[in-house]
Amino acid sequence: MRAKVIGGGFAGCEACYQLLKRGVDVTLTEMKPLKKSPAHHLDTLCEVVCSNSFKSDLLDTASGLLKAEMRLLDSLVLDVAEQTKVPAGGALAVDRYAFSAEMTRRLEAFPSFNRVEAVETSLSDEGYDFVIVATGPLTDEALVPALQKVFGSKFLYFFDAVAPIVTAESIDLDSAFVASRYGKGEADYLNCPMDKQQYLAFYDNLVSAETVQLQEFENNVFEGCMPIEVMAKRGVDTMRFGPLRPIGLRDERTGEKPYAVLQLRKENIDGTRYNLVGFQTNLKYGEQKRVFSMIPALREAEFVRYGVMHRNTYIDAPKFLDRNFQLKTDKKLFFAGQLTGVEGYMESAVSGLVSALQAYRIFSGLAPVPFSSETITGALCDHVSSDFGEYSPMNASFGILAPLSEKIRDKSQRKIAYSHRAIENMKKTVINI
Repeated sequence: MRAKVIGGGFAGCEACYQLLKRGVDVTLTEMKPLKKSPAHHLDTLCEVVCSNSFKSDLLDTASGLLKAEMRLLDSLVLDVAEQTKVPAGGALAVDRYAFSAEMTRRLEAFPSFNRVEAVETSLSDEGYDFVIVATGPLTDEALVPALQKVFGSKFLYFFDAVAPIVTAESIDLDSAFVASRYGKGEADYLNCPMDKQQYLAFYDNLVSAETVQLQEFENNVFEGCMPIEVMAKRGVDTMRFGPLRPIGLRDERTGEKPYAVLQLRKENIDGTRYNLVGFQTNLKYGEQKRVFSMIPALREAEFVRYGVMHRNTYIDAPKFLDRNFQLKTDKKLFFAGQLTGVEGYMESAVSGLVSALQAYRIFSGLAPVPFSSETITGALCDHVSSDFGEYSPMNASFGILAPLSEKIRDKSQRKIAYSHRAIENMKKTVINI
């Protein structure tokens, strides 16, 4: 069996390893060192371009659970990360140079591995059983026409500008009401009102909150999509004529029109997650938690995903991919990594693992592995293939898992229950791989 992998980042390298250890001849095409994106500097594979932390390793976190699942699945990325780790408390952080060098060495140790330095311009599968495309969030412009030919310009995005998502169970429903503006529609929105005093306190904290510094090559990305903190700085009432406008909304419980209203929109069919409408932001994650929790209905909010605005090429995956990361219209093409709308180092790696494993099984005449929605791995498979509303990238989170069968009020105990269930499920799954 012969396979081609395009892109030598986290997803691409993990995909290569999963194929190589199963006896597949793998050709990896990677444009470095011939050409580098503005964020890349090393010639080696799997370069850590941002933070050298791979987040928490503890089981009461979704990132820790994902790593536990990846250990069971024999992830090369995780194994090398643990080999090259540096002290970081409960987090897994790496020596980025040692990590990249060791990833490169491990792959090049396979006789059936062939690295080709080239700038890809097509998705051709000629001479290969299948192709895995894992070109990452900074996909080179030379490949964009080929992607547009497959997905169309309408379904190919070049930056993230997405609002935070919170769990439904963490919203204070006593401080919110259901209604659609002017009574139109089926009351699809959950409205979070603020009085004048609450709004002004929120405004003061928002305009003074700390923001993420964009890279130089990202500075011109967001001309048509304004961060909520930038909008606020244009005037104290600007948000009240924008996403927080109260016009057309009345709290039926009090009969009063709020001074300002944040609307929440369902993020999934089950209604377990809600999107903060119009709250795309460059605030640091801790600042988002602090400032947005000042809205009464969100005082105890659990964030499934924080808002983000940065350069990021990704496709509207649910319209084109199935749970195996396989293209619905061309069964020889698979996609992986942030290009598919998973967000984060380990999330990208596990998508590469899944796409390679499923491609190998499908082209060996075996059934794909049925990763359960009770695992982070399976939930991410659901994310890239479930077409509901506006699609945007997603990190690992307990909020994307299938609900527990029992109600557990204690937050820490609930997270541990999610983790134990997922690990037991994954143990049963790997027996058959």
